[in-house]
Amino acid sequence: MNSAAASSLATEAAVLRKVTRRLLPFLFVLYVVAYLDRVNVGFAALQMKAALRFSDPVYGFGAGMFFVGYLLFQIPSNIFLVKFGARRWIAVLMIAWGVISSCMMLVHTTAGFYTLRFLLGAAEAGFFPGIIFYLTFWFPANVRARSVSWFLMAMPLAGVIGGPLAGALLSLHGARGLAGWQWLFLLEGLPAILLGAAVRFVLTEKPADAHWLTDPERATLLGALEREGKASAIPRGSFLSEIVLRGEVWLLCGAYFTLLWSSYGLGLWLPEVVKNFSGYSNWGTGLISAIPFVAAVAVMGLVAARSDRTQKPHVHFAVSAFGGAAAFALSTQFHSVVPSTICLSIAVAGIYSAFGPFWAMPGEILSGASSAAGIAFINSLGNLGGLFGPYVTGKAKEITGTFVAATLILGAMLLLSACLALLAKSSRRRHQVSE
Repeated sequence: MNSAAASSLATEAAVLRKVTRRLLPFLFVLYVVAYLDRVNVGFAALQMKAALRFSDPVYGFGAGMFFVGYLLFQIPSNIFLVKFGARRWIAVLMIAWGVISSCMMLVHTTAGFYTLRFLLGAAEAGFFPGIIFYLTFWFPANVRARSVSWFLMAMPLAGVIGGPLAGALLSLHGARGLAGWQWLFLLEGLPAILLGAAVRFVLTEKPADAHWLTDPERATLLGALEREGKASAIPRGSFLSEIVLRGEVWLLCGAYFTLLWSSYGLGLWLPEVVKNFSGYSNWGTGLISAIPFVAAVAVMGLVAARSDRTQKPHVHFAVSAFGGAAAFALSTQFHSVVPSTICLSIAVAGIYSAFGPFWAMPGEILSGASSAAGIAFINSLGNLGGLFGPYVTGKAKEITGTFVAATLILGAMLLLSACLALLAKSSRRRHQVSE
């Protein structure tokens, strides 16, 4: 590499670091709040199920109803995002789901529980794929897995924060006539409303609008993104031929479906799983529940960085998923706090380490105008795993009386996820050879 090329790469890296510092911390906080509002029902269930007399399948189905709304409104929401712009639409979504999340405190019937979880999913539907699409405006593919993983670290960090916070809020039980689970929903919905109001003042729509970059920095970033677009090896056709008729896209949908089956099948039941093997109070359960997410935070960035360095996201996805599946299987052999917590930590770390490499994979298949719709398509169908995972976990627990069978099912889904990702890579190679 000559000195001019080395200098160009160094300049580009410096610009990307500046973009990272400017955008990712705020996006990270937004997703922490989004994920807390999505999964806090798992902690609320420690009191809510008994107070409202919800059975395990009723709770599991209601928790999963979030993903029905998520599926139905995903693509329409992203169409609106493209039409109105990321800043405006993300602000609207956050305020809407913050209000709905706080209104969960009013639930007193099964129908009300199902309805509000559905509406919460509908309101959140455009947020995650919209942010993933937004990041493609700012980060070339060779650093995208790392940037997405820094953003996705909000998920396990939300678990680190959410466990102790939920335990503290549940301890407010009876204050001012409200149950602890009602305080949890009320107070955890407010940050989304406040941050939603701040989005339009903090985010920049596209690099061309970035006044916080100098003219040379802006030109460097736009040049890198333009080169990536021209380097695409796949001819771009219609939406139908590029997305719906591509086998690789459906395999990625399946890989994401099974990954989220395991993720939410565990995540929305984790407080009860921990309480079951530990016997601790709600506060102690919250603290123990945070440990697996600490492990996930520690591992995610390392896996994503290596995925970017080697440019092998499928391999890193599969290895992470295989490791998580093995930990799920091993966890069924223990029933005490320390070994059970270690196994759950490895399983959670495996699940969350797979997310960053996964979202680098669609960029190998899709680009340009179809990218937003393609990401939404994969995300929406994949998120149906979030409906089936919690419900099947609850049903298996009701039938067997323990979480053993449910845990083995979660591990099997994670194993299948790894296999589907490897098949997607194999299909991609065959497609390239045939062109």
